[in-house]
Amino acid sequence: MSVYSINHIMQVISNYINGHLVQPLSGKYLDNYNPATGEIYSHIPDSDESDVENAYKAANEAFKSWSQMPSEQRFKIINKIAELIDSKNEELAIAESIDQGKPVWLAKNEISRAAQNFRFYATAAMQFASESHNIDGHAVNYTIKAPIGVVGCISPWNLPLYLFSWKIAPALATGNCVVAKPSEITPMTAFMLSEICNEAGLPDGVLNIVHGLGPKVGNAIVSHPGIKAISFTGGTATGRHIASVAAPMFKKLSLELGGKNPNIIFADCDFDKAVKTSVSSSFLNQGEICLCGSRIYIEKSIYEKFKIAFLKEVEKQIVGNPLDDNTKIGAIVSNQHFEKVLGHIKIAVEEGGKILCGGKAVNPASNPGGWFIEPTVIENLNAECRTNQEEIFGPVVTLTPFDSEEEVIQMANGTVYGLACTIWTENLGKAHRTAASVNAGIIWINCWLLRDLRTPFGGMNQSGVGREGGYNAMNFFTEMKNVCIKI
Repeated sequence: MSVYSINHIMQVISNYINGHLVQPLSGKYLDNYNPATGEIYSHIPDSDESDVENAYKAANEAFKSWSQMPSEQRFKIINKIAELIDSKNEELAIAESIDQGKPVWLAKNEISRAAQNFRFYATAAMQFASESHNIDGHAVNYTIKAPIGVVGCISPWNLPLYLFSWKIAPALATGNCVVAKPSEITPMTAFMLSEICNEAGLPDGVLNIVHGLGPKVGNAIVSHPGIKAISFTGGTATGRHIASVAAPMFKKLSLELGGKNPNIIFADCDFDKAVKTSVSSSFLNQGEICLCGSRIYIEKSIYEKFKIAFLKEVEKQIVGNPLDDNTKIGAIVSNQHFEKVLGHIKIAVEEGGKILCGGKAVNPASNPGGWFIEPTVIENLNAECRTNQEEIFGPVVTLTPFDSEEEVIQMANGTVYGLACTIWTENLGKAHRTAASVNAGIIWINCWLLRDLRTPFGGMNQSGVGREGGYNAMNFFTEMKNVCIKI
C-alpha cells in the first residue's frame, strides 16, 4: 500500500501566454479546492477577455513560423512534450489526484494516455498527406490540407490533462496555434503542462493557456473573431450556448457533450466478465466519465443473478483517500457537483426507485471534510423517469430488466443522448444487430473503454457534433483547398 503525501504550501497558478508564465491582467484570483479535504489549496487566475486577447495576439504572431515549420521538426518538439510527460508521470498524477479527486493509480493511467496523445499526433504530423486525383489524363487535382490559424480548445474537469491534450496535440501537429482553457475546477496539470512545453522547446505563442471562468474566458475565446475553430468537451447546455455564438460567426465546431449510456447485458453473455467490467463502467473515476454506462439493462432471465453478483462486486469498491493506492472510488470533484449528485439520488427515491446500495455521502476517517458519495445502485424505475433520462455524472447507476432485443433497443435509444453503448453477448448475430440499431457514436461489445486513437470518437443527437480522434481531428484542424491543373 502506498499513501502519497501532500505539499501544503499554497500554490499560485499562472497563465501561459507567449511562452511566459504571467499573472492575470486584473490581478484577481479564484480559489481552487482539494475535493478530498474540501479545503482551498491553490489559487488560479480569474482571467478575462483582455488576457484572451493577449493570448490571441501571441498565437497569431507565432502562426506563420509554426505552420511553415517542417513536419519533422514539429514532430520532435511535440514528441519531446510526450517524453517529458512520461518522465513526470508520478508528479503529474499526484497533482491531478489532489486537484480532481480521482484515485492516484487511475491518474497515473490517464497521464500516460495524455503522453500517448502527444506522441500519436506528433507521429501523425509526418503522415498527414494531401490527395491527388487524375481526370483521365486531362487534368490533375490535388488537395492541400492547410492549418486554420488560431484555434480555441476548451476542456472539462473529469479527465483534465488527458482531454486537454486530446485537443491540443492534433491542433499543434497540423500547424495551428492554440488559445486553450482548462476547467477552472481542475487547472493544475494544465499549468504544469505550460512548464513542460517550455522545457520541450515549444516556440513562444504556439500554445497559450488562459485560466478562469467559462462566462469570462470561455466566452471570450468562442466569440473572438480571430479564433476560427472551437473544440469543446463538456456539458450539453454549454455546448448549445457555444454553438449559438460560434455558428453565426461560421467557425468550425467540434462538440463532445453529455451522455446517458446504456449497458446491455444479454443472458448469453460471459457472465463474470460482464459483472466485473460493468462495475468499472459504472463507477470508474467516481462515475465522472462521459462514457460510463449509467443505465444497465439486464435480460430478465438473469436479472436477479446479475443483481446479486453486481452488488457483491460493488461492495468491494473502497471509497476514500484518493492518494491511497487501495482506494477504488475517490472524491467528487466539487461541492457543487457533490450536492447535484445527492440531489439526483433524492429525485430517484421520489420517483419510486429502490436503492439497493449506497445513496449517501461518506465521511472517510482519513478525509472527513471531503466530498465523497457511496457507489449507488437503484432499481424499480421506468425508462422515462428523470433518473434514466438526465446525465448525473456521478457514482449512480440504475438496473432495469428487459424481455427482448426489440425492447432493450427501444429503451437504449430512449434519451436525447447518443454517445456510447456497451453490449454483452456471445451471439455474434445479436451483437451486430444490436450495435447497428443503437443510436450511439461508440459501441463496445464484450468490453468497455478499449480505445484506439485512430478511430472516430463522438456522439449522436445531443451528445455532440463532429468526431475527434485520428485523422478526424487532423481534418477538423485544417482547411481543404483543391487545386485543379489542366494538362
